[in-house]
Amino acid sequence: MHISSLLRRTLGLKGHKIKKVTETDGVITAQLVPRRNSRPACSSCGKRRPGYDALPERTWRHVPLWGIPVILTCRPRRVTCSKCGIVVEEMSWSAGKSTLSVPLIVLLSAYAQLLSRQEAARLFGVSWNTVAAAVASAVEYGLEKRDTDGVDAIGIDEISRRKGHRCLTMVYDLSSMRLLRCGEGRDKASLRAFFRTLSPEDKQAIKVVCCDMRQPCIDVVAEEIPQATQVFDKSHLVKHLSEAVDQARRQEARELKDTDPEVLKRTRYIFLKNPENLTDKQKVRLADLEKLNLKIDRAYLLKESFRALFDHRHPAWAESCPDQWTWWAAHSPLAPMRGFAWMVKRHKEGILNYFRSRVTNASVEGMNRKAKVVSQRAYGYRTVPTFQTAPYHVLGGLPMPETTHKFL
Repeated sequence: MHISSLLRRTLGLKGHKIKKVTETDGVITAQLVPRRNSRPACSSCGKRRPGYDALPERTWRHVPLWGIPVILTCRPRRVTCSKCGIVVEEMSWSAGKSTLSVPLIVLLSAYAQLLSRQEAARLFGVSWNTVAAAVASAVEYGLEKRDTDGVDAIGIDEISRRKGHRCLTMVYDLSSMRLLRCGEGRDKASLRAFFRTLSPEDKQAIKVVCCDMRQPCIDVVAEEIPQATQVFDKSHLVKHLSEAVDQARRQEARELKDTDPEVLKRTRYIFLKNPENLTDKQKVRLADLEKLNLKIDRAYLLKESFRALFDHRHPAWAESCPDQWTWWAAHSPLAPMRGFAWMVKRHKEGILNYFRSRVTNASVEGMNRKAKVVSQRAYGYRTVPTFQTAPYHVLGGLPMPETTHKFL
């Protein structure tokens, strides 16, 4: 089989043909020209239109053959389209202004989903920037072509890009477990930008939103999709509760510094762990501490009684529990526990919505971990746009450009 035949098979040529193939300095160059009497297709609407003129010659890098670099050259025609105006013709191997062919974009981006970009570049003998350009083109195509119909439950969380509170807002589709939005910042503007990408029908279809208790998130969700039920993720609640218990422990340790400074040393995780996860040694230490009737023991009992709230299986049984628990905690002598109690009272409805929908952000936390792994295998990304393309590419479930030949 001739090289020209291999190229025709991988490029899916219709209105073009390969005029000649040359090899110079270890590089294969294929010259493509339009077929005689063929009418160019508009790159916007896809209709066959009359030709207008031809542009200067362009080059595209194609999939290597047996490790030999392949270059495509062609003079793109422009067409006169009654609907779109004067535009460049549609070429099966070209994606916009990218200097990479569509098959090479698909191949490099497929490997970049599994490996770091540096490793993918090494395997194909290209630069890191070439792989990054292929991923960016694939993500751009996927975001334009993806289907957001049928999204009825979303999870909102944030992820740290680097030290210094450089955060990004992550929005996931909880039904299909895919990333819908990776936006810079954690304010209202970042979340509003996500809802602007949705149609009114897509917004109306969202029934449940699982998020933390940040006020910007609560306000934007109520403003953009008021019909959706807001569920406050129980993992964030437990996190706030654990912080309150630990603050109470530190506060009492300072009070006992002069009388008994050793009593609460190395006890942090004894009070933060669930009872079933304690080691035998920690169980004995906890039993000894309970005999001393310390304030931290009351905080520990409040923590365990709050955790028991989520054991209820029916909303009606759970509705009375937050009020009772809040009253106990609000009358506690421990300021951190009183602060947490008032937070529970303010967000009672969102907490009880968990029992009605049984939606949590546990899967979102797992997806966030995968996003961090994508960043870690590249040892981080310097710029926000480069960082954003990585989780979109791996977690977005985006459609890839179609090719006539599969290389994987």
